[in-house]
Amino acid sequence: MSTGATSSTPRQAAGDDAEVIVVGAGPAGSTVATYLARAGVDVLLLEKTSFPRDKVCGDGLTPRGVKQLIDLGIDTSQEAGWVHSRGLRILAGEHTIELDWPELTSYPPYGVSRTRHDFDDLLARTAQKAGARLVERTTVTEAIVNERTGRVVGVRGKMGQEKEPVSYRAPLVLACDGVSGRLALSVGIDKLDSRPMGVAVRRYYVSPKHDDEMIEGHLELWDRRDPANPRLLPGYGWAFPLGDGTVNVGLGMLSTSKAFRNTDYRALMRSWLDSTPEEWGFREGNATGRIGGAGLPMGFNRKPHYRDGLLLLGDAGGMVSPFNGEGISAAMESAQLATECVVQALARPEGRSRERALEGYPRALADHMGGYYRLGNLFAKAIGKPSVMRASTKYGLRIRQLLPLIYKGMSGCYDERGGDAVDRLISIASRLTPSA
Repeated sequence: MSTGATSSTPRQAAGDDAEVIVVGAGPAGSTVATYLARAGVDVLLLEKTSFPRDKVCGDGLTPRGVKQLIDLGIDTSQEAGWVHSRGLRILAGEHTIELDWPELTSYPPYGVSRTRHDFDDLLARTAQKAGARLVERTTVTEAIVNERTGRVVGVRGKMGQEKEPVSYRAPLVLACDGVSGRLALSVGIDKLDSRPMGVAVRRYYVSPKHDDEMIEGHLELWDRRDPANPRLLPGYGWAFPLGDGTVNVGLGMLSTSKAFRNTDYRALMRSWLDSTPEEWGFREGNATGRIGGAGLPMGFNRKPHYRDGLLLLGDAGGMVSPFNGEGISAAMESAQLATECVVQALARPEGRSRERALEGYPRALADHMGGYYRLGNLFAKAIGKPSVMRASTKYGLRIRQLLPLIYKGMSGCYDERGGDAVDRLISIASRLTPSA
């Protein structure tokens, strides 16, 4: 069954439902749908749930992510409902450091927080206003592949509570379906086990810290459930104030740790929060809702990012930062890069010339974040060793001269061109490191 064809352009073949199908209306999908629609492309945006809906996330964006919102034309002011942060508070045992977001040419000097319940809805409606056709409650199960050419020419799925079979066709399909990578898997693009994965759990708490002007990163994540044998785990905790009386509190851990697969993360989170000061309010009686968990596909752990008419964006392409677990900014950056390549491709006739334009997408990704992610993968492997993690938090944060390098490097907030000596050092290291 094919439904939803409401328009056609000279660039669409007979029987096509759109010029581009975007699968998944999260940050990557809604962003690329917005940009493509503004460029005059007929876009069909398929979402398995309906809006508004929630997602497991820290709900916070560094200035790198805020830039993407500004590029999209979204009002990021506090009057528009965004909670601003002026920097990051790092807590490591007895050591606490407060660092303002750096003053940069490339990024604004503030971060923002907003629940994914509101955030994703806002992005999806932005795509609709731009002209993208959003179809909700449609779960895409696999790609349609032309048996003769081997190209992806559409998708199959199920719609609504009745799970009615549906199919849609287009010359290009963009996979923005998240960590599951269902669409990529259907054409044999599996994840790379050599790349790091993460897991994150979070919960909301009523807390007096809800209007704190700093977001928090807790770099010593102790498992104290066995008081006689406390363990320092290779992960981090966070607290993102939401300004509405609540704080998003959570923790993440990397697959580079031996404890990754045999840890009860919900129990670990309760144990960790029980060791925080009582006045913060991070206790069971102040919790709202349940503990939610999600996987974090890191460091380009699914490749290739383009093959035979299918592009992978955001989490579907493993684009969560191995340094800090942030995926939204990279998802939206991949959407910008994909838009340019897709628009250029659709302006060319089918065949080799169009393919050249599309093959520019993985090259652009590699140039933009490949070296940086390769450094992140090495970092993730190193801190998977408890002794390295302990030394990093005990000694590294006490060397004041290293703080700008650690801060800018881990947050990704540095000027790639120009900037100060720290910016240039990170940029050079990223360029010289082979792409992930």
